[in-house]
Amino acid sequence: GIESQLKSALAPSRLNGIDASLVNTVRPSSEAVVSDFNANDSDGSLWVAHGGQISVYDWNLSHTATVRTHLDYITSVKRVRPEIAAVCSLSGWGLHLYNMANGSRVDSFEWVDPTDVRIYKARVHAIADSEDSIYASYECQHGENCVLRIDKSAMKISSEIGRMMGNSAKNMVPRKLAFLSEMGILVGSSVTSGAFGYSGYIRIWDPRTREVVWETNEPGSGRSSRFGDSFADVAVDYDRLSLFKLCSKSGDLGVADLRKLSDDPWVYLKEKNLSMRNVGGNGSGNFVICCYRKQAFVGREGELEVWSRTVADEDEGTNSEESYRRNYVDKAEDSERGIIKKIEGG
Repeated sequence: GIESQLKSALAPSRLNGIDASLVNTVRPSSEAVVSDFNANDSDGSLWVAHGGQISVYDWNLSHTATVRTHLDYITSVKRVRPEIAAVCSLSGWGLHLYNMANGSRVDSFEWVDPTDVRIYKARVHAIADSEDSIYASYECQHGENCVLRIDKSAMKISSEIGRMMGNSAKNMVPRKLAFLSEMGILVGSSVTSGAFGYSGYIRIWDPRTREVVWETNEPGSGRSSRFGDSFADVAVDYDRLSLFKLCSKSGDLGVADLRKLSDDPWVYLKEKNLSMRNVGGNGSGNFVICCYRKQAFVGREGELEVWSRTVADEDEGTNSEESYRRNYVDKAEDSERGIIKKIEGG
C-alpha cells in the first residue's frame, strides 16, 4: 500500500498557470520527434506517439512501455481505456486500437458504405471518447467525410454523424472533436488557412438524434460584431461548459457559454493590465489554445500564456470582458525553444 502514499507525497500541487514552471522534458529514445500525445487526467500518465511507436510515461514521467504499431507515422493517439490506445495516421486509413500491455492490435474500424463506391480508404483526422463510445472523424480522398460513433462494449460502429461533401471550408472534415458528457453533445471544429486568411466552422451535434443543434461559420454566419477576424483555433472548457476561440487577425480571445448559444454569443476578453493590453495581439503566426481546470492556455508561436478567472469572478456564472486575467507561463528563454504545436492538461 505504499505506492498510493508515495504518489500523494510526490504529486505536485494543482496546476495553476500563473505559477507554472518547466518540470521536465520528455524525449523518446527512438524516433524522438513527437507527432502527438495524450495527457491523462485520471492517473497523470502521458502517452506519446513518435514515428510509428507509442510510449507510455507514468505519473512520475518515468518510461513504462513502448509499443510498435503497423503504422509508419502516427498523427493522433488517444487513450480510450486503461490499457487501450486509439491511433490513426493521415498516411494510412482507418482507426486502430492497440493494447499497450502486450503490444497487440485488438481492433480496427474503417468507414464503408456499400451504396457509395467513393467511400474507400478513409483517413481519420480526430478522435474523442465518452464513457461508452469512441468518436472519430473520417475523410475520403475526394473530400467526403463524417464522424463515426463506435460502441466500446460491442466494439462496433453504431452510427454515422454529420456526413458532408467536403467541397468548401464549411464542409471540411472536423480536425478537432470534443464530447461533453454533462450536456451529451459532440463539438467538432475545423480551421483552414491560406492566402486569403483563415476560415472554418464550429458545429455541435446531438449524437442521439445525429442532428446539428448549433453551428457557426467564419467568415459567414454569426459574425455580426467582428466580420473578417476569423478564429485560428478553438477549445472546449469542460469545467465551465464554455467555448473558447482565438481570433486570427487581432489575436483576441473570445468565450461563449455553451448553455446560452445564439447567432453571435462571443464575449471578447479584455486585458485588465494596461501595460499588457497590446502584448501578443498582433494576430500573426501559429496559434494553439487548450482549456484545463477552468484556465485557458494559449500558445502564440513559442510564447505560452494563461487566462484565468480572478477570485472575485470565480463564483459568478456569467462571462464578461474583464472576468479573466492574463499571465505568461514561461520565461523569455522558454519562448525561444520552438513553436508550440499542441497543449494538453493532465
